[in-house]
Amino acid sequence: MKWLRRTPLAAAHWVVVDCETSGLDPQRDRLLSVAAVEVTAEHIAARRSYAAVLQQQEPSRVDNILVHGLGGDAQLGGNPAQQVLRELAVFMNDAIPVAFHAPFDKAVLAKAFAQASMPAKRKRWLDLAVLAPVLFPDRKAQDLDSWLAAFAIECASRHEALSDAYATAQLLLVLLGKARSEGVASAEALIRLASSAAWLPTRR
Repeated sequence: MKWLRRTPLAAAHWVVVDCETSGLDPQRDRLLSVAAVEVTAEHIAARRSYAAVLQQQEPSRVDNILVHGLGGDAQLGGNPAQQVLRELAVFMNDAIPVAFHAPFDKAVLAKAFAQASMPAKRKRWLDLAVLAPVLFPDRKAQDLDSWLAAFAIECASRHEALSDAYATAQLLLVLLGKARSEGVASAEALIRLASSAAWLPTRR
């Protein structure tokens, strides 16, 4: 139907997002840092990225710090949440948000925006954790590390938000190329493909 929006894959504007948090429960744990990398014309946009640490009233647990490397001083000395979220919202603008395990990042950011009493745009996210096995069903990869290894994508510092976002952006480029070769013509069709697959039984 003509009223349905169709954005060609090559013309789509994506922003790959990665959040580092104080734990794995998006409803309970805190957003510690966030990064975003812009992808346009199926290329990672040079010098178009955003990264910030949010100021915390108290540092996260030691075992959590060992995962992401954000020490107590860095957390206490971060930027105010409203400033970070305002800058992030401007950076993301009308781009399609992308993440690996997107429901987690989406929920973390929704909670952060709500706590900061800031409106957040309602957007459909593209989840690469769901899309990757749909496009590459013969691959045995499951987590981000194994998908990066499957395509020889290097990540300079795992669990550092900007490094993870940049590596995930490279994975997005791989998946966009595969989707195009499989006849997926638009960003909307790609999102629908991933959304439909999310409801399928877990593949073994």
